[in-house]
Amino acid sequence: MLRHLHVKNFALIDDAAVDFGPGLNVLTGETGAGKSILIDALGAALGQRAGSEVIRRGTENAYIELVFSVEDVAPERLTELELEPEDGMLIISRRIWPGRNIYRINDETVTAGRVRAVTECLLDIHGQHEHQSLLKSSKQLDILDAFAGTDAESLKSRCAEAYHTWKKAEEKLSSFTLSEEERIRRLDFLEYEINEIETAAVKPGERERLSDEFKRLSHGEKIERAVGTALTEVSETASDAVGRAARQLKAVLAYDESLRPLCEELSSLDDLLRSFSLDSESYLRDNACDAETLAAVGDRLDEIHRLENKYGDLSARGDEILAKRAEERRLLTEYEESRAEAVKARETAFNALTEACSALTSLRKNAVPALEDAVAGALNELNFLSVDFRIDLTDLPEPSTNGIDRAEYLISLNPGSDPAPLAKVASGGELSRIMLAIKTILADRDEIPSVIFDEIDSGISGRTAQMVGRKLKEISRYRQVLLITHLPQIAALADEHFGIEKRTDGVTTRTLISSLNEEESVRELARLLGGDCISESVLETAKEMKNAARGELST
Repeated sequence: MLRHLHVKNFALIDDAAVDFGPGLNVLTGETGAGKSILIDALGAALGQRAGSEVIRRGTENAYIELVFSVEDVAPERLTELELEPEDGMLIISRRIWPGRNIYRINDETVTAGRVRAVTECLLDIHGQHEHQSLLKSSKQLDILDAFAGTDAESLKSRCAEAYHTWKKAEEKLSSFTLSEEERIRRLDFLEYEINEIETAAVKPGERERLSDEFKRLSHGEKIERAVGTALTEVSETASDAVGRAARQLKAVLAYDESLRPLCEELSSLDDLLRSFSLDSESYLRDNACDAETLAAVGDRLDEIHRLENKYGDLSARGDEILAKRAEERRLLTEYEESRAEAVKARETAFNALTEACSALTSLRKNAVPALEDAVAGALNELNFLSVDFRIDLTDLPEPSTNGIDRAEYLISLNPGSDPAPLAKVASGGELSRIMLAIKTILADRDEIPSVIFDEIDSGISGRTAQMVGRKLKEISRYRQVLLITHLPQIAALADEHFGIEKRTDGVTTRTLISSLNEEESVRELARLLGGDCISESVLETAKEMKNAARGELST
């Protein structure tokens, strides 16, 4: 779960740090105090887009740091993501400069994509408008699959694999479109190409070797002059001088034995010079440059370049290039047999895909009644007085990686009305509660340990707000919940209560976040109840609301 948040120089936030706890963490504050800025900062740390406009004016960069404890994350998931927590903790940070960003996980610099992959298993943000995704058929199908459990995930993987196999078989079969005349013409052309490649017999590394040889031969005269001059200098000058020096020292060696190392060095040098002379003479003898050899090497290089312009890098991939054409020749030679094989392969792949899709459809249909009942029950608990919720599964025109099903959620909120698609029936506030109901149902199935709700209670009040609060509290039994709200009925249920406020000195404006003690929490509830005018009676009501929440939770 999310243990700690540190935000610095992000929009109106100067420097804010807060420690979250398990259960229901509630954040409240005046409208415009910066609650959404906090969510934006969290999203930025999780890899969402954030440009230089979020950097607080007058500062060079913005910084966000999240500290997660990962005891609740499956060890195999951590292994799969190649994560090595330190003392059970992961520290994820992002520093934002104009034009560049740096992400880190436990001090290791990573990409934004890597951060998103990691945090997807740690934190789920449900924004103010996320409930709109409920209107999408793909989202509705995902929810049904999540309810169906791990078997659905396994069958979806099977469908995806079968779909890709089928598409490859379709692609191969589509290549068998040649007429007999086109087949013969292509076969003749392939025979010519194969013969040309085989006749050329370009050896691995031959082009590089010949290029080096051509460079040497084309500068042969210059090389011969250089080697010859070096040989002359060593033979006529250095060797004689070293010999004379060696003889001088040997003449006095009998008088001073300590001169022996110097004599040996001169002897070694004399041997080196003699060896150099012999090797130079051998080089000049064995590497004589002639125009005929240079022309032959140049012609061979030209031939290789010509062929490689047609066929690719024969010097490195000659066998592969030749094998590809030989296989095509085989297919064209056995064209009807090959086409029959491709037809059979496509049918086999399609049958496997159909079987996988059928199994997935069956699983989904079996899960539909239970999900319908669960959603209807949860909505009744959220003060929907009369709910008829149904899931309609229909077939897509053709299979996909996700099976062959299309899901549509239908709902009736009034007695006597036929269920209709969500988009035609539910308002924004109703969609928000439907999403909350679904989140509650999936809470004990979801492996993500933390969820953030950004004003999911928008547009509700009274008894409905109280019931929404109970649902959020229910989710917090399974997962850490961070909630931004403006409703005192919900805030009263908090395990941890945080206040967000905006302060200004007339020059700069800052957003602050702080943990509220019991007295401060009651006063914040009173503000939510009565606005700026906090009377004794409002404070008493806030205390009663807090005590009632405790009493309700203990029963």
